[in-house]
Amino acid sequence: MADVVFENKKINFDQLVPFGFELNDDQYQYQTTIMDHQFTLTVTIATSGRMTTRLMDTATDEEYVLHLSAQASGEFVGQVSAAYQDVLQRIEAACFTDDVFATEQARALIQFVQRTYADELEFLWPKFPKNAVWRRKDNRKWYGALLTVAKNKLGLTGDELVTVIDLRETPDEVAELVDGERYFPGYHMNKRNWYSIVLDDTVSTDEICRRLQASYELVKA
Repeated sequence: MADVVFENKKINFDQLVPFGFELNDDQYQYQTTIMDHQFTLTVTIATSGRMTTRLMDTATDEEYVLHLSAQASGEFVGQVSAAYQDVLQRIEAACFTDDVFATEQARALIQFVQRTYADELEFLWPKFPKNAVWRRKDNRKWYGALLTVAKNKLGLTGDELVTVIDLRETPDEVAELVDGERYFPGYHMNKRNWYSIVLDDTVSTDEICRRLQASYELVKA
């Protein structure tokens, strides 16, 4: 049995049964054959979120594990590994969603936007999969962004990665807000009109939500 983790993804449990998983007790299970029925692949997802796989040789009824070994080589092992990964990729595409921003404050803001505006984060840049934006539905203008930034890019000490939210304001308000401690010049944005907040609870979630609403209104058509 092998554990599987999709980085920066979370399970959409509502999509498991439509994909073909069956719910038994406290786990979902999907079974398929690969390599012209030479192997049976069972994928199990517990309600806790743990995902495991088991690949069985249909002729011997023994578990096959060479596809999991970095040291294993050969054309046949490569074919098995490719077929195995193809199934996992299809499950990932159909049953998992992006979950890049895992801090408690980032999650709270994502939920706030979903409840208030029914907007989802849009990941627009394949080369920067940890950056995303919110856009108004009526004019497609950005009113917020969640970005992964090194602290020193904001003028802070250290190269630790942090999540920031970029919001829009009037130039006068931006000039008054930015202090290099709680509010920073807009990262990767026009610094006259945008500012950044590090999502580490230095600024309360309630305050950020109010400022997010102001940003939303400011880009109104």
